[in-house]
Amino acid sequence: VQLQASGGGLVQAGGSLRLSCAASGRTFSRYTMGWFRQAPGNEREFVAVISWSGGRTYYTDSVKGRFTISRDNDKNTVYLQMNTLKPEDTAVYYCAAERLFMTTTDPRDYEYWGQGTQVTVSS
Repeated sequence: VQLQASGGGLVQAGGSLRLSCAASGRTFSRYTMGWFRQAPGNEREFVAVISWSGGRTYYTDSVKGRFTISRDNDKNTVYLQMNTLKPEDTAVYYCAAERLFMTTTDPRDYEYWGQGTQVTVSS
């Protein structure tokens, strides 16, 4: 599976962005998909995950109520809708795919990674 993330950019605090992650291959619907982020000087951290069917989602506490993960298996794409953005959301955002777990927050469980897209939130 090859992943291509897009949709990042510069936005003011309180604004919104929608990230997309397009996957190649015919088995996208078998993969759990996650979003992670990494700010300068920090480790990569979990943001959100969605199960292969879309029926189960999970978020890190800092984005609950503001971010929504979704997927369209017909389009081989997973999305991250980010609302009410804060300066502390500034990071490079990565999408990732794995097949062993329904939902996992551990980046070590993910087999495939996209290249990352920069999100910058100004105050």
